[in-house]
This record gives sequence, structure tokens and C-alpha cells, in this order.
Amino acid sequence: MRIIGMNSGTSVDGIDIALCEFAPVDAATLRLRLLAYQEVPYADDLRRRILAICQEKTCSLAELTEINFIIGTAFGNAATTFLAAEHIDPVSIDLIASHGQTFYHLVEPGHMLSTLQLGEPAVIANRTGITVAADFRVADMAASGQGAPLASFLDVLMFGDATKTRAMQNIGGIGNVTFLPAEDNLESAYAFDTGPGNVLIDYAARHFSQGAMTCDHDGTMARKGQIDATLLAEALSHPYFLHHPPKTTGRELFGDTFASTLIADGIGRGLTPEDIIATLTAITVESIAGAYRAFGPTQIDEVLVSGGGSRNSFLMESLQVALPETKVMPSGMSGLAAEAKEAVMFALLGHEALHGRPANLPHCTGATQTVVLGKIVPGANYRQLFQQLCTTLSGEAARIQKLIFLP
Repeated sequence: MRIIGMNSGTSVDGIDIALCEFAPVDAATLRLRLLAYQEVPYADDLRRRILAICQEKTCSLAELTEINFIIGTAFGNAATTFLAAEHIDPVSIDLIASHGQTFYHLVEPGHMLSTLQLGEPAVIANRTGITVAADFRVADMAASGQGAPLASFLDVLMFGDATKTRAMQNIGGIGNVTFLPAEDNLESAYAFDTGPGNVLIDYAARHFSQGAMTCDHDGTMARKGQIDATLLAEALSHPYFLHHPPKTTGRELFGDTFASTLIADGIGRGLTPEDIIATLTAITVESIAGAYRAFGPTQIDEVLVSGGGSRNSFLMESLQVALPETKVMPSGMSGLAAEAKEAVMFALLGHEALHGRPANLPHCTGATQTVVLGKIVPGANYRQLFQQLCTTLSGEAARIQKLIFLP
């Protein structure tokens, strides 16, 4: 099957698109090839609109309704542009698996576990003519899970090693980790969100550049600054870091309001913009290293980093210093480009949804049971797709055990 995975993360920088080809090797093993990958930036006005809603945590029903369709249109247009640029016939694509854009992820005590991702899949199906799988987090949360991290499924299948204990660390807007003990099986892995990834750094870059910068490219500003120990300690005193896994977080805790408070405190103590961004980078690094010390395996041989943070050399160097006994490297060294990993992961979840196989790991998300993730929205190829599936599906839908990646 040829499946497009699409995702926009907490950083709200744009839409990641990966075209993947999946083929069964045997009943327990899938082969994966990444055929093409692109990052399509959001239009500036749409990005500002999304960030404003997420920052304010409130908007009118009319605004919420409209933005769902606007983002769906952006995803649909991005998919058609991607296919045209890669000279790929849309008829050759079986499915689009779209995560959409997270607007709110509600896991605080006293509330029902719930989440909201926008980017109307019916609009994507209409724009492309391709059946769409979407809304991947809600089934896990319906089963009392945190709905995250979902990347653990891909991590376990592709990166588990019989001799090495690995930490698969994603540093997007928010950081999340999957620990893979050297046992190479689905049951030994565990995962959680480590805290802020790039979200605080990105906000500070926008703030100090008056919107001219969207991030601290390659850690250039942070490298020129000095870390303020008081501001760092203030941030790391947040109760989230003490909570035991499974746990997840997002902009609801570590968003623009959190960042602006830290920036105001830093300015009040006479820190330069470079000092503040260096300190915010240290918050990301120390929250990750602290999570490993508190909740990780005793010995970690390798940390494989994906997401935008893997392209920040200052952040990566700082993480290596914080974890001197462990080799820290981009996950792209495995052959799968670090920036493509999450889009590939959603393509995998879409594939498993079509085949009716569970794709959550309850010991990673806290769910009470394994569940099939995603909802299917028919496109013009719907009948053909399911006729194809009906000729291949038989017996119990047992989950796959291994994913073989072919560059």
C-alpha cells in the first residue's frame, strides 16, 4: 500500500508530508520504504491565527468551526502540491493519514481526558479524491489513555535492539521519549512527554525579533548567551517534571504564557535576549536529562533524536554534555530522516487502521486496552480501496511485531 502521512506539530511551523510504501514480509513483519518527503510551511497569516487561538485558549464557535475547514484546505492543498511536485499520480495513492493540528490536549486532573485536532479530513478527501484516516489520538483516550506519545509504536517496531538500550527522543514543540530496553519487544518499552521541546525557544525568537524569526536557527543566539541558573531552576520547579509516567503535556502548560513569564523575569534581572534563549534551551536539555535520570533505564546506550530540535547543533551538543555516558545523535543516522519520522509514523498508523490492528501501547499511554487508532473518511477511491482490503484481510487482526525500513 502507498500511504501519505501528514502532520503539523506543536511548533505550528507547517505540514510535514511523507509518502510511504508498506508491504507485508510475513504475518508479523512489515517492510517500509520512504518514497518522498516534503515540509510545506503554513501561510504566515494562518500560522499567526493558529498560534493566537492556542495562546488565548479561547475563541468563538464561528472561529473554531471555520479554522477546522481552513486547516483541512491547507492540508488538502499541501497534499496535491506535493504529489504534483513529485510527479506522482494521485490514483496510485491508497490513503492519506492526517494527524491535523492539535489545538487542545486536556489531561489535567479534574477533567475528562480529551483532545482536539483540527484539519477537517472530509475537506482533504474532497481536495485529493483520496480516502483519509484521521483523529488518531481519541481512541486511546476513550480507553483512559493519555493519547500520547503515539510515536512509541513506530519506535518499538523499527528501533528496538537486542543488545542496546535506546531512548528515542523527539524534540518538536514538545519533547517526548520512548525508552527501548535491550530486549526488543513490544512489552518492555515505555514512553512519556519530557516537557518543552522547541516551543519556548521559538516563542522567544519571535518575541525578540518582532516576528522576523520563527526559531533560533541552529542555536545561533543561544550559543552567544549565558545560562541563568535562577531562571533555569524556576522553570524546572514546575510540578509536571515530578509527575510519574505515563504523562503527556503541550502548549496548555508550556506555551506562550509560560514562555512570556520566563522572558519577563529574565529581562527584569537584566539578562540579554541571548542569555534568555540560552536559558530556555537549557530548560529543554535539562528537562530531558532529568526525565532520564528520574524515570529512565539505569543505563542508556544511545539517544536518537528526531524533530526540529535535532537540527539545532547547540541543543544537541548541550544534550550530549548533559548525558556524558550516552551517545546522542540524530535518528536520521538510522537511515530514516529525523524530520520525516512523525509523518512516517502517522502513515504507519493509517496503514494499521485500514487493517483493523491495534496501534497504541497501553504501557506507554496509560490506556486500559489496545485499540485501533483513527477514523476513516471515504474519498473517491473508497470502494476500490476496500475491495482490495477484502481480498487480503483474513483471520484475526494480530498486531505486527517488526518494521523493516529500506532506504
